[in-house]
Amino acid sequence: MSTANPSAPTPDQPPDQPLENFSLVTLPKLWFGLQLPVSQLAYALSGFALMLLKYLCEFAFIYVNTGRSYAPYDFLNPLMSVRQKYFAPPAPDWMMWVIIVWSLPFLWIAVSMSVRRAVDAGRNAWFGLWVFVPFANFALMLLLCLLPRVPRPDQERFRIAKDAPDTLIGHGLRSALFGIAIAALVCIAMVSFSVYLIADYGAALFMGTPIIMGATSSFLYNRPYLRSWKSSILVAELSILLSGMILLLFAFEGVICLAMLLPIAGGMAILGALIGFMIAAIEPQQSIMILIPISLLPVLAGAESRIRTLPLYEVLTTTEINATPEQVWPHVVGFSDLPPPSNWYFQLGIAYPKRATIQGSGVGAVRYCEFSTGPFVEPITAWEQPTRLAFDVQSQPSPMHELSPYRHVHPPHLDGYLRSKRGEFRLVDLGNGRTRLEGRTWYEYEIFPQFYWTLWTDMLIHRIHQRVLAHIKDLAERENSH
Repeated sequence: MSTANPSAPTPDQPPDQPLENFSLVTLPKLWFGLQLPVSQLAYALSGFALMLLKYLCEFAFIYVNTGRSYAPYDFLNPLMSVRQKYFAPPAPDWMMWVIIVWSLPFLWIAVSMSVRRAVDAGRNAWFGLWVFVPFANFALMLLLCLLPRVPRPDQERFRIAKDAPDTLIGHGLRSALFGIAIAALVCIAMVSFSVYLIADYGAALFMGTPIIMGATSSFLYNRPYLRSWKSSILVAELSILLSGMILLLFAFEGVICLAMLLPIAGGMAILGALIGFMIAAIEPQQSIMILIPISLLPVLAGAESRIRTLPLYEVLTTTEINATPEQVWPHVVGFSDLPPPSNWYFQLGIAYPKRATIQGSGVGAVRYCEFSTGPFVEPITAWEQPTRLAFDVQSQPSPMHELSPYRHVHPPHLDGYLRSKRGEFRLVDLGNGRTRLEGRTWYEYEIFPQFYWTLWTDMLIHRIHQRVLAHIKDLAERENSH
């Protein structure tokens, strides 16, 4: 008969922690916490169960709102552009944002558990950030499900360090400044590589870079003494603001685009700050290993630029006019000078329409829509007087004049990344001398993540439509009143 103590730890169960932490009581700490170790079983069960839960909920949500069936292979595909078709009309605009907000907790669980599982398996904590890399993340998760726990009987794997003494406030300031400076260097290097070397404005630049900047600044701020997660977030946000000022100072970007970038960059930096704080709380970690996540950015940007697709977006704007379609039609084909815009966004530099002229008549004629930044050249493809005028876009000007301390700044994204493909006007007879005028624009946008940037482009194109339709309405109704 064996005399072994059944409660004694086994070689795979070091005395400082239980074999498994997977139970209903510990699930919140396991998923959202920073300290609890993650075993193979806990990682595998959590990963597959949460993935199934997320898919089933999204399938039901999309089906109820659009009648479309969400294919499993599209759910597993990490490219947002592949999923764009599920949010095209008749899907309401808010659907994409519901999915994004719903996905944030799952993103944190995936990152947090991958980092702690990597440490539990004897790997460096930064190794877990490969979960951000499309396609490679599946290989990482499978590997982390298989790697055994590596016992460390001489020390705790997850030890939250004591707060730094008050006498080290000066050291904390130096650590914060050092972290911010390194994060700013990451930003400049990534902008140089992504924008000027491979000519790509992708999610790696606008989402991945702020996450790594936040993680880098937060990690260095919390070494060698762990501070607070709140001050870590502050340091990460300061790194974003400083980097934006540097890009503005050296004419990489203008004020308008930096202002549009700030919400998404600031949000991603918070996620990065929590990751950096968590990794700093794990002993032992060497600062040099921070090069691992930094090196992921160019890899991610290069891969992303090769495999993405470009959906076609549609913007529709309507107005009702107290005139018949026959009376409205001449003002659709071409219209006189519009009054100067009073809207603040047009005055800041966003391109706005000034007048429209046409050469010829019928299909094959060429319409010229003059904007504040130059002309749109629009060959007519459908001339169905007085109900429909359609055209392609042969050439187009820049979408804006950037605000900058310098006389002229022209970032690369102002040339060819926002591409209007075609447009049309439809005139619907409502009877009783009234017409509904519909203006449509179809465009491509080669800046990612598109679910964020198209919020801005849709809004601005809609405002441009409103300016044109309001002018046509005014011309037609004034003529009809005489």
